[in-house]
Amino acid sequence: MSHYLLALALALTAVYGLGLSLFFSFVHLFGSPGRKFNDWLLKAPGIDLALAVAIWIPWIIGFIILGWKGLGAVVPGQILALHVWIFFHEFFYRKTIGEHRIVSYLNKRFGWWKNHLALWVTTIVLPVFFLIRIAQIIIYPLLVWLLGFRTYRHSEWINVSRQKFSGLVGHDLIWCLYCDWMTGVFSLGAEMLRNVESFWCPIRFYHDKKCANCQIDFPDLSNGWVENDGTMEDVVETLDKHMPEGKPWSWFGDPDKQ
Repeated sequence: MSHYLLALALALTAVYGLGLSLFFSFVHLFGSPGRKFNDWLLKAPGIDLALAVAIWIPWIIGFIILGWKGLGAVVPGQILALHVWIFFHEFFYRKTIGEHRIVSYLNKRFGWWKNHLALWVTTIVLPVFFLIRIAQIIIYPLLVWLLGFRTYRHSEWINVSRQKFSGLVGHDLIWCLYCDWMTGVFSLGAEMLRNVESFWCPIRFYHDKKCANCQIDFPDLSNGWVENDGTMEDVVETLDKHMPEGKPWSWFGDPDKQ
């Protein structure tokens, strides 16, 4: 009986995923309301809802109903739906697929199995990015409320647009959209972390190599943080210098600092 339930969960997840894929693919065809809804889905908060409904809410439902085995059935169902969508999308656009494709080049360069296995390795961190996104929505606003941190328009960071690039079909399209979303989540998280680090700990590291590595993501490290041989008085003066009264807090070198 349990095997039957797991097989049923896998099949239902696959059908559910394909149904959502069709809806997302064709909703823009339903006149002006469809186009507006499609545009809303392509950026936060719409894309957050779309990913929740498509990916992590089925994980939770599968786990609640059938435990870890249920989660183990839902994920393969989602993978199956993804590959079926890729197959039909590439079949539908077969006449427009040229010889130059990302997947074809990388398969030839590194081997089919290595390229595809490496892609799926990257999906292991998907739950981590979901947690980062949840933190951006739930935790960072507490810093805005408590300490006056700068607010952000999430839709300027969390969105997807590579579907507009000519020639991205099927496999290439889905993975480029994944990277499109993931890069935005990472970049917004880094921006928020810059505020946190320069607020509480504006002191250069003693490890020179770490300073060199981290200054890419934390420009204040070389443009405002106190030297590691400085004093706590220097730290307090630095904070006072970069924290004007009555203005939102953001990292020292923020180009949009008011």
